[in-house]
Amino acid sequence: MRRLNPLILLAALVFAGVLWQQHTATPTNTAGPTTTTPTSQGGTTALPGFLPAEACATLEAIVRGGPFEHSQDGVVFGNYEGLLPRQPRGYYHEYTVETPGARTRGARRIITGGTPPVVWYYTDDHYRSFRRFEMNR
Repeated sequence: MRRLNPLILLAALVFAGVLWQQHTATPTNTAGPTTTTPTSQGGTTALPGFLPAEACATLEAIVRGGPFEHSQDGVVFGNYEGLLPRQPRGYYHEYTVETPGARTRGARRIITGGTPPVVWYYTDDHYRSFRRFEMNR
């Protein structure tokens, strides 16, 4: 029977430890402000840490009223999953948050409610879950 090389075993354990540390050190509910984006009045607003950096460009485009990179941006979001508060059709709109390396629109979206938007949601799993955030305008 062949024995495992102790160096390979040690390297595997270190690698597993690093992965575990990253997993436990990255909270999934981080809401602390880490980025800023322009507001419609020319100021900036702090954004929660769970939003990816690419969300800033999407938020800037929403505040400006476009233009948007994808033809689907700004269309009515139907809330067919029923995960957002019930509102009349046309209340919610969706916008793409770019996913680096993706060949399609990816799964990340910002959903706004109201015209102009008064509520803001983010999903990174294509509408399976949503996280609400604030935009001071």
